[in-house]
Amino acid sequence: MRTIRLLSCAFVAACILAGPAAPNAAGETGRDLWLRYPPIPDDAVRGAYRQRISLVVAAGGSPAALAAAAELQRGLRGLLAAEAPRSDTVTADGAVVIGTPASSAVVAGLGWTEALTRLGDEGYLIRSTSISGRAATVIASKGAVGALYGVFHFLRLIQTGQPIDRLDIAERPRLSLRLLNHWDNLDGSIERGYAGASLWGWDGLPGRVDPRIADYARANASIGINGAVLNNVNARPESLSDAYLRKAAAVADVLRPYGVRVYLSANFAAPRTLGGLATADPLDPAVARWWREKADEIYRLIPDFGGFLVKANSEGQPGPQDYGRTHADGANVLADALAPHKGIVMWRAFVYSADVDPDRVKRAYLEFVPLDGRFRENVIVQVKNGPLDFQPREPFSPLFGAMPRTPLAAELQITQEYLGHSTHLVYLAPMWKEFLDADTFAAGPGSAVAKIVDGTLHGYPRSGMAGVANTGTDANWTGHHFGQANWYAYGRLAWNPALPAEAIADEWIAMTWTREAGAASVIRTMMLASRETYVDYTMPLGLHHLIGGDHYAPMPENPDPRRADWSAIYYHRADASGIGFDRTTRGSDAVSQYRPPLRERWDGTATCPENLLLWFHRLPWDFRLASGGTLWEGLVRHYRRGADEAARMVKTWESLRGKVDDERHAAVLAKLRTQALDAAAWRDKCLRYFAQFSGRPLTDGPRRP
Repeated sequence: MRTIRLLSCAFVAACILAGPAAPNAAGETGRDLWLRYPPIPDDAVRGAYRQRISLVVAAGGSPAALAAAAELQRGLRGLLAAEAPRSDTVTADGAVVIGTPASSAVVAGLGWTEALTRLGDEGYLIRSTSISGRAATVIASKGAVGALYGVFHFLRLIQTGQPIDRLDIAERPRLSLRLLNHWDNLDGSIERGYAGASLWGWDGLPGRVDPRIADYARANASIGINGAVLNNVNARPESLSDAYLRKAAAVADVLRPYGVRVYLSANFAAPRTLGGLATADPLDPAVARWWREKADEIYRLIPDFGGFLVKANSEGQPGPQDYGRTHADGANVLADALAPHKGIVMWRAFVYSADVDPDRVKRAYLEFVPLDGRFRENVIVQVKNGPLDFQPREPFSPLFGAMPRTPLAAELQITQEYLGHSTHLVYLAPMWKEFLDADTFAAGPGSAVAKIVDGTLHGYPRSGMAGVANTGTDANWTGHHFGQANWYAYGRLAWNPALPAEAIADEWIAMTWTREAGAASVIRTMMLASRETYVDYTMPLGLHHLIGGDHYAPMPENPDPRRADWSAIYYHRADASGIGFDRTTRGSDAVSQYRPPLRERWDGTATCPENLLLWFHRLPWDFRLASGGTLWEGLVRHYRRGADEAARMVKTWESLRGKVDDERHAAVLAKLRTQALDAAAWRDKCLRYFAQFSGRPLTDGPRRP
């Protein structure tokens, strides 16, 4: 083990000192993500930045401090097309100083310690100031990782063309846990992965660590992501074996300098299947001892191990209910094992009964709300944004606001399982903002989901967000060049849920594609409309789950024989009398899991938002929509508009030829052409399928782009 860890540390040091790979001069593959650092094309602008930046003054020898200094020098070298030499002291105007009060005498002498303490180890200050009579910019934090975050912020200002002459920036993350959940399997495949194989290269670990892992860590640090769950929530017990823990430790060594801690998904039956015990009953003393010993073993290999993510008693996964115990019983036995090491348990609330429920979306609320306050203090319940399963549009999960004594983390899905995989361009920030800004009324008006997730509404001691990752071994990381925008947007919103989707898009476009105003505006408009376009051509007016087993193609007729609630017909319930799922007080009463005035608003057809109408209501085909026309006419209008917009995106992107690099332009164009054909297929199949029940005409019939 000692030899392996030393080799791994040497590998990490080499990655930091070498810095990220230079942009590909022969063509753009997407390999460099939003950290391309091409020279600023305008000579005057580049010259103005050069006047403000002459040298880098960096102190501290920790891996994070080295990473910060290397990143700043590499970024400035690319953007300014000039070296910013390293110095130990401020010897000229234009110094950029990086450090902490503990590592840098220059920073310590500024008298900012109290302000930095308030911002914490991950927060930072970026200020224009004077040091020994010389103009300087200081990037300071209480912690080395915070200074690294500050460096990325400073570079982002230059990448997006912002002024840097009078800076006074104070930042800290609103959420303490900002994680990626990787549904990576030990054989290298990825469940719901659409961008190649697992980044980890399990077979080669721990002796061979893929250099891309360091680039992955660097990209995460640039947007403030501070944790990664390495393996699938449908976890195999072997992921906690000695062999795989050593592999995870090698990955942790590479992620650590960038502030990214490693977590693992745990199979609840591991004490029995891996440990050889007769049971995995969480109240059995032998089981509790097994988990304690396993935690001790993990922390010997990974001293900063974050904790466990657990999927239990859902979709066939083992859990405490197998022994007549509760989710709290199951989470607490793991939490007790991790507590001495300051580790946490993230217990997923994605559960539904082994027997098909009359309405599956009610299940998590029924199982978890009675357990509020019964979880250990180092347990966070991880709740999907909606009550079903990452649909293109859902109401927020009613658990948000219903468990004031239990910290809740939001689980979002970056990989587009139900939103066109890595083929369709769908910018997800507007969808996530719709969720985060939704008012739960848990403590009266203004009780947004974001205030629950960040802990401010209920005073949670921990706060968090988890994103199901869309990364893989594809050259561009995410399968689609615009899939990178969703990774980026997730990190920015996990840092600050108040950021507007529009502002995040502007940042990403400037850093990834172009700062030319006309082209950037075209890309921005296309991105911001893309989610609503996708909803229109797939599942408008509150329809959901109109797919088959691959969760990609339209299959409204799907009767899935394995489970009724895996089928499409379970959800849309179309027949000659109408369409939609009745979740009102007259139906399944799922609406009553929400607080007033939401339950009353959604319970009535006149007050329910049109975009959730068929989620909560079953309505006749001739129901009159507030937007005009009948329900049937509205469905036709949405499907046709969505397909038309998808076809228009092809023309829009074609208009950008020559304004972005040829290689990525061609790759995106090919994807958009496929998306337009898919959108037409969705339109045609769904309208023809529902027409047989509605008995209403399609007028001029489905059109193909």
